[in-house]
Amino acid sequence: MKIAGVASKFPEHRFDQKEITDALSAYWGAKLGPRAALLERLHSRAGVKSRHLAFPFERYRQFKTWGETNRAWFEAAEELGAGAIDAALGQAGLTPGDIDALYVVSITGIASPSLDARLINRMGLRPDLKRTPIFGLGCVGGAVGLSRAADYVLAYPRQIAVLLSVEICSLTMRRDDLTTVNMIATGIFADGAAAVVVGGAQRPSVGPEIIDHRSVFYSRTEDIMGWDISEEGFAIVLSQKLPTLIRDNLAGDVDSFLAAHHLTRRDIGSWVFHPGGPKVLEAVEAALDLRERELRLSWESLERIGNLSSGSVLCVLEDTMNRHRPPAGTIGLVAAMGPGFCSELILVRW
Repeated sequence: MKIAGVASKFPEHRFDQKEITDALSAYWGAKLGPRAALLERLHSRAGVKSRHLAFPFERYRQFKTWGETNRAWFEAAEELGAGAIDAALGQAGLTPGDIDALYVVSITGIASPSLDARLINRMGLRPDLKRTPIFGLGCVGGAVGLSRAADYVLAYPRQIAVLLSVEICSLTMRRDDLTTVNMIATGIFADGAAAVVVGGAQRPSVGPEIIDHRSVFYSRTEDIMGWDISEEGFAIVLSQKLPTLIRDNLAGDVDSFLAAHHLTRRDIGSWVFHPGGPKVLEAVEAALDLRERELRLSWESLERIGNLSSGSVLCVLEDTMNRHRPPAGTIGLVAAMGPGFCSELILVRW
């Protein structure tokens, strides 16, 4: 089973980090008070230079309820999702009619019928398509979705599975939430979509081979990351314990996974990690004893587009596959962490 194509799609509205900080400061106005300086400081240290947002600033001021923002999520997600799938299929030399299974991952919008059903209608996908919407995995969702797509084509080696991540993080901002953790979130998260085409062993492809994957769940860590969902919408949960959790657990999990394939960290020539933020990337580097430039593409992705939650690791995979492809035969690791709290590790051969 191989990755045949990876592509991202972003909204047309792109802003420098300072523009977003200033817009938020004006949005909250006098409510910020002395915390305006804190907002400025947190955003300036987020490692982000620019981000894409689904709508111009004026549109966000018009939203009054969670229902309105959730409907706007579908408005943006349908267009971005279709664009990302089309681009990934184009890379693989395939058409929408070639898709046998579709996995759609998101944590920023919810409805039934889900986004995959709308995409079938919009894109003219086959009526016998096997569709699986996945909600609630947050930043680990892209890696988990890729694992599930790999499982599918392992069972059906003649078939094609597509993973789509769509996140409109800007619509989850709580206008009444002036907490430090929400300020951090508004300085890091962004909007966009990413799609991956995975082909079974009997489908020709020049992309990297998925060798194996492993999921790791950390017991009693529900308070580390996620949403506190109420009638007001989504409120970010992000614990200061996260970097410590990564430093304490990631190395052992990676080493155990690699050892099952008679490998060590020294055998890994390509690291594709979810760019959760500066503290997350620093914790990953420290845990795995990585050299300064080994997560370069993750740092660059964070700087260029921010954190797309489930889509970020797929964007780093896209950069690796289409712009900085490792030499043939290189062993690589694709990894992300997210609510649960959990890790998803995927071993590939380029």
